[in-house]
Amino acid sequence: MKNRRWLALLLGTGLVLAAAGCGSSGNNGANGNNSSGGEATKAPAKTEAPATKEPESDTKPELRVLNLWSKDDYNTHPLAKVIEERTGYKVNYEMLPADKAMDKLNLLISSAEAYDVISIAGDKAIYTDYAKMGALVDLGPLIEEYGDNIKASISEDSFEAMKVDGKIYSIPNRSSEFAGYNLMIRTDWLEKLDLQMPTTLDEFTAVLKAFQDKDPGGTGGKGAPMSIDGALATVANITGAFGIATGWSDQGGKLVATAQNPGFKEYLTYMADLYKQGLIDKEFAVNKDATLKEKFTSGQIGVIQLPWFDIPTVADALNKNFPEAKFAYLPALKGKDGKMGIGMSGGYDRITFIPKSAKHPEDAIKWINAKLEPETFKLISLGEEGKHYTYSDGVYSPILPIFTDERGLASSYLTGIDEVNYPIYWQARVKKDERLFAGFSYLNREIPAEGRVADPLAFAPSLPEYAKNNASLNQMINDFAVKVIVGEESPDAVTEFAAKFDAAGGAASAKEINEWYAGTKK
Repeated sequence: MKNRRWLALLLGTGLVLAAAGCGSSGNNGANGNNSSGGEATKAPAKTEAPATKEPESDTKPELRVLNLWSKDDYNTHPLAKVIEERTGYKVNYEMLPADKAMDKLNLLISSAEAYDVISIAGDKAIYTDYAKMGALVDLGPLIEEYGDNIKASISEDSFEAMKVDGKIYSIPNRSSEFAGYNLMIRTDWLEKLDLQMPTTLDEFTAVLKAFQDKDPGGTGGKGAPMSIDGALATVANITGAFGIATGWSDQGGKLVATAQNPGFKEYLTYMADLYKQGLIDKEFAVNKDATLKEKFTSGQIGVIQLPWFDIPTVADALNKNFPEAKFAYLPALKGKDGKMGIGMSGGYDRITFIPKSAKHPEDAIKWINAKLEPETFKLISLGEEGKHYTYSDGVYSPILPIFTDERGLASSYLTGIDEVNYPIYWQARVKKDERLFAGFSYLNREIPAEGRVADPLAFAPSLPEYAKNNASLNQMINDFAVKVIVGEESPDAVTEFAAKFDAAGGAASAKEINEWYAGTKK
């Protein structure tokens, strides 16, 4: 993680102050300061609550909660009132800045700001650092005493993935596994040329050549059949045809990074050949996301990579310029040996923890637990039936615009989810636009299961070497891929590149990853 030494120094100073300020709180066990030793805290089992508890005071403290940035004010959004009424806790919500959020959070943690609850994006690396540096409360004892709904909602696998040195310091929001990116093609161009939707890599190449030779978009040679984002040079679906659907792939029982994957050289050779033939936009290396979409919606490009959640925006812009334009996702393209695959995302999209500086750690857990009471969780996620949503044939459909107005920010208020029901509730958010739902459904329901490849690291525990190196290694892969595609490097340079990749942390990451992966097979 960036600035780790600086963070360690800050935390060292800040935690001394935090200890001085909180030493007499009487919550030493709850805050992880119990020095009695003993066995590491295990993931909380889904047990019944104790038969009796000490009577609680009717007076509940106001909680101070730090959340991710939002364009909406958490305090004035309708959900704030709903949550207060259902839990009995008044909450003062604050948010991190949109830019350099983690730099700001490092300063807040190091200065022992008294937040009761903090939620961040699913960055297990920074969370793990905080836990190892003693900045977080051990939640195991608190969950065991006050967390019946937490234990019933969150799987032991998820808690296991959050453990640091055998203890639980956070409550994760487990995200659903789904395919997010694929290649989108102008189907009206296919129809104009009397072409079928391609299903193999060879057929796809032939379609690109037809787009180039016959110019169905009438660009006069100013466009190109396909373009990609320069920051995403390993293109979804095409990589799958070479056996590289995810960043780390199972090869003979071991996980191998893209740089070491046998199909990487073949993928680069294929893409470099498309570029030489003019089938890929010559400016792709400098394309940003917005540039790519503008080229597609202005009719210059026939194929781009597009996530399903961007479909409505792109559709509106394209149809404004070309009212008769149509587009659709490609199927999972098969390579010469039958390989195919569209990678699926997964993991934890939000992590919630209680800092050591919290004034009310027990109440923070009680608040989180109250939000996970089944009917309360459903009310937060979906709203009221007949007012915010309808339910028919197992499908929740939003009532617009009130669903968006009053539940559009729901995911940002969740501090732990009902892992069984939330993936079902969540799809109501996709149904707010039928085009959005159609794209999501195609990728995740119509493409056959064998064409969708789960990320083997999605739900892995904290892996320090991998976390430390992953961003820079991914950047290395992308930079190298761009150079090969544009002809600055030869595909034959893959072997030399793989050695550099290993030396830059790839080998250490692979060792750590496969030690964990071997354990999952026992």
